[in-house]
Amino acid sequence: MNKKIICKLLAILAVCAWSVAQAQPTQTMRGKVVDKESKYPLIGVNIRLQNSDKLVAAVTDERGNYRLAGVPVGRQAIKVSYIGYKEILLDNIIFNSGKETILNVEMEESGIELQGVQISATRNGEAVNEMASVSAREFSVEQTDRYAGSRGEPARMASNFAGVQGADDSRNDIVIRGNTPQGLLYRLEGVNIPNPNHFAIPGTSGGPVTILNNKFLGNSDFFTGAFPAEFGNGIAGVFDLKMRNGNNEKHEFGGQFGLFGTDLIAEGPINKKTKSSYLAMYRYSNFTLFKNLGLNLGTTAVPKYQDGAFRLNFPLKNEAYLSFFGIGGESNTAILISKQLAAERNIFGSNDRDQYFASNMGVLGASYTKAIDKNTYFKTVVSASKTVVAANHDKIFFKNDALGNEIVGSDGRFVLDSLRPILNYTFDEKKYSVTAFVNKKISAKTTLKYGTFLDINQLQYNDSARIVDGVNLQISPWRTRWNAQKTAFLAQPYIQIKHKLTENLTLNAGVTALYYSLNSNSFSPFEPRVALTYQLADGSKFDVGVGRHSQIQSNYAYFYEYAKGKNNQQMGLTKSNHIVAGYNRMLTPKVRMKTEVYYQSLSKIPVKVYPSSFSMVNAGSGFSRIFPDTNLVNTGTGRNYGAEFTLERFFSNGYFYMLSASVFDAKYKGSDGVLRNTDYNGRYALNLLATKEFTINKKSRFSVGGKVTSVGGRWYGAVDTVASARALEVIFVDNNRNTQQFKPYFRTDIRLNYIINAKKRGITHEIAIDLVNVLNTQNILTLTYAPSKVPGASAIREDYQLGFLPVFYYKIEF
Repeated sequence: MNKKIICKLLAILAVCAWSVAQAQPTQTMRGKVVDKESKYPLIGVNIRLQNSDKLVAAVTDERGNYRLAGVPVGRQAIKVSYIGYKEILLDNIIFNSGKETILNVEMEESGIELQGVQISATRNGEAVNEMASVSAREFSVEQTDRYAGSRGEPARMASNFAGVQGADDSRNDIVIRGNTPQGLLYRLEGVNIPNPNHFAIPGTSGGPVTILNNKFLGNSDFFTGAFPAEFGNGIAGVFDLKMRNGNNEKHEFGGQFGLFGTDLIAEGPINKKTKSSYLAMYRYSNFTLFKNLGLNLGTTAVPKYQDGAFRLNFPLKNEAYLSFFGIGGESNTAILISKQLAAERNIFGSNDRDQYFASNMGVLGASYTKAIDKNTYFKTVVSASKTVVAANHDKIFFKNDALGNEIVGSDGRFVLDSLRPILNYTFDEKKYSVTAFVNKKISAKTTLKYGTFLDINQLQYNDSARIVDGVNLQISPWRTRWNAQKTAFLAQPYIQIKHKLTENLTLNAGVTALYYSLNSNSFSPFEPRVALTYQLADGSKFDVGVGRHSQIQSNYAYFYEYAKGKNNQQMGLTKSNHIVAGYNRMLTPKVRMKTEVYYQSLSKIPVKVYPSSFSMVNAGSGFSRIFPDTNLVNTGTGRNYGAEFTLERFFSNGYFYMLSASVFDAKYKGSDGVLRNTDYNGRYALNLLATKEFTINKKSRFSVGGKVTSVGGRWYGAVDTVASARALEVIFVDNNRNTQQFKPYFRTDIRLNYIINAKKRGITHEIAIDLVNVLNTQNILTLTYAPSKVPGASAIREDYQLGFLPVFYYKIEF
């Protein structure tokens, strides 16, 4: 059935490649140009289309606004220049007939105080945050669609960057430099947000499908270490996400139909006179439809989800803006092992029970930005968020024959004897957040930023379970594992400064603090961050950054009752010291080479009080919570070091490529004092991506791209067969943990994309298909306890990740 679907899609691509008239459609580009540090509008900035036979140019007005009309559709380059500021070349800007291109630009003032001096700079991949120096890069919405295998998701796209692993087909967890995925901080519009993924498990930052639809995101930043002082409560990395504003002059609409859902989006002006705008979108999953068509989703369950987002923007007088925003999603699934065929497999959940799972997540917020004067601006954001995760499990008992074998009925399913409830939990977390900061441009050389974050967490956890003894086939009485209601607040003030010591040498320095009111052990009064950047005459630069970071534990982990009335509310912060050095060089105007080396020292990691290999450094991925059998203390340590290399050709002349490579070592010590591999110590990660675009005619273009990924395998150890048989799940021998490694993960993806621009009606059609794991490589996901009736057969089974999966969509914009 998969081959038939692919053939039909490829046929649609071929049919769409018809000959059209040669009159080339054009589009308008609009936006605003402001000073990067003060955010004040710049008057008289020149914006010009490059590589054009005719002059297409514009100049900003008294509010910094510009309009560039008559730009031919396709990929174009735009130059932005202004006396006293660094010139910017915006390459690879996509223009389609169905949607105006709205691009706001931030220009950096040159530290040279001579009139008429023009300093050149490019913005490809440079972080939006003016305080970022090392281990940071900007990512665009266009990249999430361009990279083969990314499925339009920011997290899966980021897994292509050096130092990042994403070798799990079932989830989009981000492993940065060997760190736990729960060390990642998500921010949206400046506030901390919960895990923005469907089917999110407590204590994780990933999931099978993202709620962050790339259609409402603007260009954002991704940090992999030694990040600026404004980012606290994270030890691994930061996703600093921005939402874009809707079109404030013209109503535009779009829709998309594909494997992961049906999307609807609308944007336009609320009031054309005041330039206020709206943006709204909604998505509903299509898995039920495609499951009925016979597409292999890797599970017999059918995941159902829906999500949406909105943003309302209101320009006020005197360079002030008021915005309201929100994102949210809900998801549920039922993994009914009792009803699946005996020959069917399931890579999600356990195979000895029926599981009902649901999760909901939402964020509502408002932001206010005000330019106090030409050198100072103020911003504050308030938000409320909520996440709810609930699950129920029923233990399955099948009927056996006289020899003890499970009976298979005429319908190919095991014959059910009974179902007995063994788990019921609901975790409810609410968060009320406020952040405010002032950004002051003291001079052309110095910028000061200071502010604070405050999160108020309202936590409610309820969980009851019965333990199944797999040997005696007995079920224990109900035991309460979580029963907590708690309110705690987190505060994080910070101050940071950017100073150009010379025109070539820039200092970024700051300090932050972190306080969590849950206990007296969660206070970090002084966390310095310092970075230096030295720009050479040939355009290359050296960076070095150091920083101290800390992070609270996953909230649910504080309240697990390992014994009656006893939990881990006294756990303190995990600490991290990070040092990074990098070299960045433009080999040609289009090709960049970047290298970084780093060392990270981890301390205060929660481990068990008695000698054990357990450590929180291994938590935060998969579909399981942690259940320590004793109290946890902050005496664990770890260390990560490695080197990264990126060779990237920015999209130009119809093609791009990127090679990212990382070699690293990530180890930790539990309470037994043994230095071990972390679960994520794959030792290396390699990604090679390339895309070639062909201009069919003046209205349409076709592109083909590919990606090859190779990552070192996850670690595991010897299985305790006796304990596994009793628990009905894989239990590893503690002192043998992470001494064995799965074979390397390898995957090849191919992406085909076709775009048609209609001139008369202003409509853009796009058809794309991602052939994920096109070679159908079998990659090991995990070990599963699956006892066999065959004499001498192992009870431990290797479960494999998704095989070949075609991910396709059709999109229209008008």
